[in-house]
Parts: sequence; structure tokens; C-alpha cells
Amino acid sequence: MRAGLAVLLALAWLPARAEPPRRPVVAELFTSEGCSSCPPADALLVELARRPDVLPLAFHVTYWNSLGWKDPFSLDLATARQRAYAAMLGEADIYTPELVVDGRRAVVGSDRAAVAMALDEAARAAAAPGVLRLRAGDAGLRVEIAAGLGAGTVWLVGFDHLHRTAIGRGENSGRTLLEANIVRAARPIGHWTGAALSLDAAPPEGEQVVALLQAGDGHMLDAAFPEAAR
Repeated sequence: MRAGLAVLLALAWLPARAEPPRRPVVAELFTSEGCSSCPPADALLVELARRPDVLPLAFHVTYWNSLGWKDPFSLDLATARQRAYAAMLGEADIYTPELVVDGRRAVVGSDRAAVAMALDEAARAAAAPGVLRLRAGDAGLRVEIAAGLGAGTVWLVGFDHLHRTAIGRGENSGRTLLEANIVRAARPIGHWTGAALSLDAAPPEGEQVVALLQAGDGHMLDAAFPEAAR
């Protein structure tokens, strides 16, 4: 009996088998420094950037630039990406601040309750990572994708961690905005069709880079940071 008790005590000290970490939920905020409704959403994104389970990305659109203040971080690709989401999600128009969560659901980016609910739902649906890897390679970066079920486009996204900008004109004139994870560049580098795939690419502009694997209907399949940086 003592021997049996000793075995039970020993088993009690064994570490539980850890489940593989789930990939971060990708939260894309479409915003502009020229939009007076955007600062609360920008502030929420700063908070989300501190969470390890969320990958927030701020895409600064261009369609506010003619209304008093040209956003220095605005990109044509941000506007095009938001329009593509609108078509996929069946939206009649685009607006700021809009947060697209995992490519599946769009909510007002400053609505904390709606954002929290969308992130929670996406986290429950997100598959564990393991398909996508990002590391240094001969051409700067190497993206490796394991064999699996599905198909999608591989994106490299470069972003800056934090910027503080004094706004001189427009709806936010006189304000100083703190903004996180500002996308500076994003480009597709290949297409995955289920077979193992390796892609080499030069790093995009930005302080940090992330690889995204995105299905044709917009939803995220995987996301990976450079392995040396994690």
C-alpha cells in the first residue's frame, strides 16, 4: 500500500501534458489620423498590442487625406485591403474605425464590448499553429509551410511598434495620438495549396515582421513571428 501511495505521489508531481499554443488572433484596424472617431480605437489597439494572444495591426487608409490632414502612415494597400474585406463580408461601404477579426467578422474598432466578443469567438475557432514558420533565410526571410489541408495566400506584413504623432490640422487638430503596430508594408509572396512549401523573400519595411496565411475567403489560417524573435 505504501508503494502504491508513493507511485501516486510521484505521478502527482509530473507536469501535465501541455497543449500546443494557439496562434494569435489577427485583429486588423482600419483607421486614419484624420478621423475624429478613430483615437479611441487606436488607444484600444495599443492595449491589444500588449496581449500575447492577439496580433493587432493598424492599417491607415488614404480616403481621409483630402479632409485637412494627410496621415503620414496612410497606404493605398490599406484602402484596397479594406475594400476587399468589404466585398468578402458583404458590406455596402467602408468606414473608420473598422476592426476586422481573423478575416471573418468586422466590428466598430472603438466598441470595446463588440471587440472583446469578436476576439473571444475567434480565439475559440482558431486552430493551433504548426503549419506556418518564419525564420531568417538566404534572401532575408524564409517562410516554411507544412503539408496540410487547405489553401491560402502567404503575406509578409511589416509594422512599427509605436508612434506618437502631433496632429496639426483636420478633425484631430491639436491632439497628440499614440498608435501601435502601424503597418508600413504588406505584400503577398506566394500561394499554398496544401503541399509543403518554402518561400524566400526580402524583409518588408517596418520594425517588425509577421507572416500571415490567409484563405481565399479572407479568414486567417495561421500567423507566425520570426522564430528568433519569439
